[in-house]
Amino acid sequence: MSSIWSYEGRRCIVSGGGGAGMGAAAVTELVELGAEVHVLDLKDPPCAVASHQSPDLRDPRAAADAIAAIDGDINALFNCAGLPGPPFSDLDTMLVNFAAPRHLTELCRPRMPAGSAVVSIASTAGAGYIQNLAKWMPLVTTKSFDEAKSWCEANPDAIATGYAPSKEALITWTMWAAHDLGLAGIRLNCISPGPTDTPMMGAFEDFAGAQLIDLFARGLGRRSTPEEQAYACIFLNSPAASYVNGENFVTDGGTMGALTTGRITLEF
Repeated sequence: MSSIWSYEGRRCIVSGGGGAGMGAAAVTELVELGAEVHVLDLKDPPCAVASHQSPDLRDPRAAADAIAAIDGDINALFNCAGLPGPPFSDLDTMLVNFAAPRHLTELCRPRMPAGSAVVSIASTAGAGYIQNLAKWMPLVTTKSFDEAKSWCEANPDAIATGYAPSKEALITWTMWAAHDLGLAGIRLNCISPGPTDTPMMGAFEDFAGAQLIDLFARGLGRRSTPEEQAYACIFLNSPAASYVNGENFVTDGGTMGALTTGRITLEF
């Protein structure tokens, strides 16, 4: 009998599994755990995988073709691809960070047997979703990628700056969509990392400054590594998390908890 931590015989798709970020870290660990890994990314994966494709996630037809090219059941989807906001447009950031994960999940859903799972990477930058649920529900409940794109184009103020709005929408969708998926035997969760030392961090520092970013890494007094975030994703998509569904798993070293209880402040 295999361990509940094992990925032996499980077919996994990792969107954003190339390069050196959280998705790439997940790919490396999943291969070590015995998974059959298929990577969707413009960059090469960090190790040998079952397949690698480079679809433009802003094109729903390209994403559909990529999923169709992978045979058999899909046991786990890891939505790890993302844009940091500037220098990318607000619209592109919303499409890659929100519309694409939702679209990939819907594409995989018919081929996911009971016991399968999906995890997406959100961010503590999306913590404002609680105050903005009414704003995001019209987007979250659009019926297709193209409808979501049209909503974003019609609401430029709502998506201004790109990154935080996209993560708020992703968290809201995760909590909303998990119910129907769960009744079909498919779990849906997301993680919300704090500052993490990935190749994307340079863009965040250019936009917000390293000093401000590090204020949100005070829970453990350091930024996380890509591997630390990948482990959380792998747990959520494993049988070990079989009763975890619709959760926004905050993986920021305790910073948000300390802020909430007044143990730390965001003063420079």
